[in-house]
Amino acid sequence: MEQTLILIKPDAMQRGLAFEILSRLENRGLRLAGLRLLQVEQSMAEKHYAEHEGKPFFAGLVSYITSSPIIAAVFEGTNAVSAARQSIGSTNPTEASPGTIRGDFGLEIGRNLIHGSDSVESANREIGIFFEGHPVIQWEKDTEKWVFE
Repeated sequence: MEQTLILIKPDAMQRGLAFEILSRLENRGLRLAGLRLLQVEQSMAEKHYAEHEGKPFFAGLVSYITSSPIIAAVFEGTNAVSAARQSIGSTNPTEASPGTIRGDFGLEIGRNLIHGSDSVESANREIGIFFEGHPVIQWEKDTEKWVFE
């Protein structure tokens, strides 16, 4: 099973949308394998956003993700990365399709509610950052035969 990391960002937490967002991914058929409520420390944020270091918006990303508790979740399933990203919608909420998380709840690119890994490689790296020392649980739901071939 492919895994992806999902972060419920500070704006979604402050707006009380965390479980609506998680529910949409679970209703899609993705299986929850890890869940953490955490306050991101600066070092973790810098590690997560390392690819943007040196860019003018890097400090703002770090400041934003550390401004409020977040939820980090691991979802798994067939093509979990692309399935989650499709449910999430475009990075810019005003360009996201209706019915997607960002299309239904977002207005600004800097407050786009959710992060989803963009590849299996990124997912593995990001899960390592946000779940270091915390196990991701391997389990099966009895209903999976109705979701996965």
